[in-house]
Amino acid sequence: MSDVAQLNHHFKTLDLPDPAAAWLIDVWRCIQVFDDAADGDALDPAELNHVIFSSLVGMQLNAFHAQNAAVLLPVLALQIMKWHGANHAELGGRADVKSYMWRAGYYDLVLMVVGIVHGPEKAGAMAETVMRLYGEGFAEYQEEFANA
Repeated sequence: MSDVAQLNHHFKTLDLPDPAAAWLIDVWRCIQVFDDAADGDALDPAELNHVIFSSLVGMQLNAFHAQNAAVLLPVLALQIMKWHGANHAELGGRADVKSYMWRAGYYDLVLMVVGIVHGPEKAGAMAETVMRLYGEGFAEYQEEFANA
């Protein structure tokens, strides 16, 4: 199962409306392409084209995003800053459990979406489930830097 298919499955399990799930998938795809670009990895041209359109047009037109931008954008901005912090630590040879968790910031955004959709009490009850969606284990993260 592809990463996008897995995320779609998880978002259905979390009972997210289609526009919310679609926006989260677009954010995830952007993160993957931007991270690959920052790392100097090869980019799939079709995925890059999707992300260019999505980031500049599609995500802003998404009904869930449009209705909740005032809450979503500060959380998304925070995740970008955490990603920068993780990159800085990794490039400086300081990759550790903290920088690993900064990389998991996308799931903070997912939890905020769950909170918008279901309210804070239900989101709190679902928080562990949401945060455990992060697929990369700490050992895998450490391995990336052991081989660098």
